[in-house]
Amino acid sequence: MDPDTLTRRIVKPLVFLLCLLPLAWVAAGILQWPGADLGANPVEKVQDTLGIWGLRFLLLTLAVTPVRELLGWPRLLAFRRMLGLFAFTCIALHFLWYLFVDQAFDWRQLLVDIAKRPYVTVGFAALALLVPLAWTSTNRAMRRMGRRWQKLHRLVYPAVVLGCVHFWWQVKADVREPLMYAAIAAALLGWRLHRHWRRRAAAPRRSGPAPGPGRERDAGQDQEPARRSAPSRRLVQQPPAQ
Repeated sequence: MDPDTLTRRIVKPLVFLLCLLPLAWVAAGILQWPGADLGANPVEKVQDTLGIWGLRFLLLTLAVTPVRELLGWPRLLAFRRMLGLFAFTCIALHFLWYLFVDQAFDWRQLLVDIAKRPYVTVGFAALALLVPLAWTSTNRAMRRMGRRWQKLHRLVYPAVVLGCVHFWWQVKADVREPLMYAAIAAALLGWRLHRHWRRRAAAPRRSGPAPGPGRERDAGQDQEPARRSAPSRRLVQQPPAQ
């Protein structure tokens, strides 16, 4: 079995099942199954668990590209969309649990919390940023949007920052855990910023001087438009790095 087939048929389903474990534990706790104790305040425990795992999946999604490039594991790209969708699922369930269970579907109180409680405001803003990313996560959306897809999905960067701030402001005493997540997010975003600066600095050296009137064009320049208009299926198979 070749590595691509192994990743698609065995490794990816196993990772999917592992990602389901936090949701399965929450469901078992709600159903009061043995071994899934939600503690003295089950409503708060479910809400916190969904939110924390949403942030963890979001950080794992952002970690795919640097780990893939630093360690030379190109097949990690196959897991990025799945991790991102698990992040959105947990964060959306975190919000819905807060709305339907904690607030008893009181929209008026929800709007008051969004307006007056800063940690609720930034948390709701993070969810709002993730909605279009989940909506456009399909292959069809990637083909239709082209380069705009990559620009849109950069919204994940402010979303993860807002998620860390939301967690930090929600914690009343011990901030060590949100500080750890904030440090990981800073490292992942800092790596991307460093890569961007490095590529901008290297761009003039790669481009070279423009050909003069009497100078022959390089043979590869005539093929550049063809390379830029490559079939969209290549974009689907290897979406732009985030």
